Amino acid sequence: MTVEERKVEERVKKLIEPLLRSMGYKLFDVEFRRERGWTLRVIIDKEGGISLKDCELVSRRLSPLLDVEDPIPFPYLLEVSSPGLNRELKKPEHFNFFKGKPVRLILKEEVQGKREIEGKIGEVKEGLLRVITEGGELFIPLGVIAKAKLNLI
Repeated sequence: MTVEERKVEERVKKLIEPLLRSMGYKLFDVEFRRERGWTLRVIIDKEGGISLKDCELVSRRLSPLLDVEDPIPFPYLLEVSSPGLNRELKKPEHFNFFKGKPVRLILKEEVQGKREIEGKIGEVKEGLLRVITEGGELFIPLGVIAKAKLNLI
């Protein structure tokens, strides 16, 4: 990801988060990527989950705001979606967002003799993810996590 892509993501987050909150939604993430042209992906969640109607409603409300504020100086496609049942978690805020939910981790190196861990997400502090497993708590350095997915199904 380029510096400009990160800047766009941050500008968009600051712009849309208050509107989403006022509508009863949580902002999970914003992704700005070159796919077939530029795509701005806004990922939302709420208690009870997200429906297609939620995505349509949010898209209709965000579109005019983004048009007026114009945080992206070239054409792009707006997509609004949910995190999904088996969403990959990549950032500390993703883990904090799903605190208490089941997760499956694949590690780059062993932590306490394990390379795969299943448990419930605790908080992230000082670069460590607390995972509550059947055998107790583990503290996993974020840099050691190769892949982390929600394990809801």
